[in-house]
Amino acid sequence: MELMKNVQGWTEGVEVDHQALNQIRNIAGLPIVAGHVAIMPDLHLGKGATVGSVIPTRGAIIPAAVGVDIGCGMCAVRTDLKAADLPESLAAVRSAVESLVPVGFSAHDKEVNPTHEAPHGRVLKQRMDALYARFEKLAILQVLGSLDARKIWKQIGTLGGGNHFIELCLDEAGAVWVMLHSGSRNIGKTIGEAAIAMAREACAKAGVGLPDRDLAWLNEGTPEFHRYVESLQWAQDYAALNRDLMLFRVMRALRESLGRESLGREIGSTKEAINCHHNYATVEEHFGTKVWITRKGAVSAREGQLGIIPGSMGAKSYIVRGKGNPLSYCSCSHGAGRRHSRGMAKRLFDLDALAAQTAGVECRKDAGVLDEIPGAYKDIDAVMAAQADLVSVEHTLKQVMCVKG
Repeated sequence: MELMKNVQGWTEGVEVDHQALNQIRNIAGLPIVAGHVAIMPDLHLGKGATVGSVIPTRGAIIPAAVGVDIGCGMCAVRTDLKAADLPESLAAVRSAVESLVPVGFSAHDKEVNPTHEAPHGRVLKQRMDALYARFEKLAILQVLGSLDARKIWKQIGTLGGGNHFIELCLDEAGAVWVMLHSGSRNIGKTIGEAAIAMAREACAKAGVGLPDRDLAWLNEGTPEFHRYVESLQWAQDYAALNRDLMLFRVMRALRESLGRESLGREIGSTKEAINCHHNYATVEEHFGTKVWITRKGAVSAREGQLGIIPGSMGAKSYIVRGKGNPLSYCSCSHGAGRRHSRGMAKRLFDLDALAAQTAGVECRKDAGVLDEIPGAYKDIDAVMAAQADLVSVEHTLKQVMCVKG
């Protein structure tokens, strides 16, 4: 439905923050926007651009709309395990995952080298080597200043913090899934912040009036645009490989903690292995015109395409198949979406509420994750109902273990 001029929304039955709508109004009024802005049911206030939005632009990109967690997204795979294969307590499994995948601001002790970890380590190492070679040639390095290059490669294959997670889930048939959420770590943040600064400077020099300085853009054909797009594509590839490396390590943790040395054989060969971005920009054709599509907290949902829509630490998640709705630019939500800010969540809820809302889930239940309490998020069932014409549900997942940064 059309919520305002040049805005199509899928928010029926879902609470929407008025500040987020004002932010969308600012975006939709920009002269570079090529058509309507699509907003998803997980819509909430973001920095510069609204989380849960799909923004078409012609001849330009808004770096703040992509954000600083470039390429952030989801990865999921169905294993050959069933619920009955899991022990009554998953504490040892969580410990094994946390020992192999650094979380929070942590990094690996040494640069990751998965070559010796059969069966897929050699392919992952080849992808790492290709990324490394491309990184050294990035034009944006000229404006990034001094970088700890080793940190970049020590952080690949690590989770990060905030709403990033690794989960074991059960589907409606009792099959065990591994699902995780992460992005391009500190190097993506560094690139994103540099691009936002370049865009602000470019718009200021051109005398462009902006409703919000974070909505500054870079124009095609400029050196700054080239620097950003090249590094954007690189960071998106880094993020996808980061998730694949973590998945590889999580499967190893499962094999070791459960005594299932053959568990990883099907990883990468099943049709139900998904790796998708939800903070990114790419060129696509919509309504007969090629435009830049920025998905800020939104997932590509072309007809038949598999995607992942997570709930929260204590709610259901969904494996979905896109319906290719043209009005949404073939997109859907990237999750439930926050209904309370992190600060508000800490004021509204306590540790008893956290324990109650994550009952039955092996996870942290301390003050460090209180801002991720399920009650801080929208009702995932309402979110899914609001976008019934965007995706169909393939699998319904319920987590039994969650690792947070």
